[in-house]
Amino acid sequence: MQTGRPEELVVKIEVTAHGPYEVSGDVPLRPRSPVESEFGEPLTWRTEDPVDHPPTYELCRCGQSSNKPFCDGTHAFVRFDGTEAAPVEPSSDRAERFERTGITVVNDELLCVHAGFCGNRLTNWYEMLSEMDDSVTRSHLIGMLEHCPSGALAVELGGESIEPDHPAQISPVPDGPLWVTGGITILRADGEPFEARNRVTLCRCGASSTKPLCDGTHKSIGFKT
Repeated sequence: MQTGRPEELVVKIEVTAHGPYEVSGDVPLRPRSPVESEFGEPLTWRTEDPVDHPPTYELCRCGQSSNKPFCDGTHAFVRFDGTEAAPVEPSSDRAERFERTGITVVNDELLCVHAGFCGNRLTNWYEMLSEMDDSVTRSHLIGMLEHCPSGALAVELGGESIEPDHPAQISPVPDGPLWVTGGITILRADGEPFEARNRVTLCRCGASSTKPLCDGTHKSIGFKT
């Protein structure tokens, strides 16, 4: 008797060579938008209504589809260069660690997409490190870093990684990356998997220097969706 899920329903994202992201397993597609203060500071995330899609679908990676976030084949006409340059080693091999009273902040700058949740007009995560003796400030810092979409900044307590409870889904961010959560398997074009992570941001402007990961270039080129 056949057991297990059919191959086409395996939950995964495949990076195709110079082409789109192929998504299988009926992964939910639900946009999320930053909620900002009156000063333009990102405070939290708003989850939008889900986008209808078939069980398997393709998402634009070149940034030029007329049907974003879905691929419409434009990558072939513009000769999109989707060469992958993201590192293959685990984030822990390069991340910097800041151990303070009751908390460790882990910073992997390579993953930063400049979402802005790690600071405001009064302070930022690095300045707050000097105040970790105060449990209220510590709690505030944890809350800020949990909103980091890429997980470039993360928290450990008692030697254990503390990750927000995200569902397995893909969230297009307005004028920004694809925010992938819940530990979905992401395969490179050569078929090898990336490090499994709870929070990953994938480039969809086509201009990142660390494809398929987002490096924040969408901001400097004025990418619009």
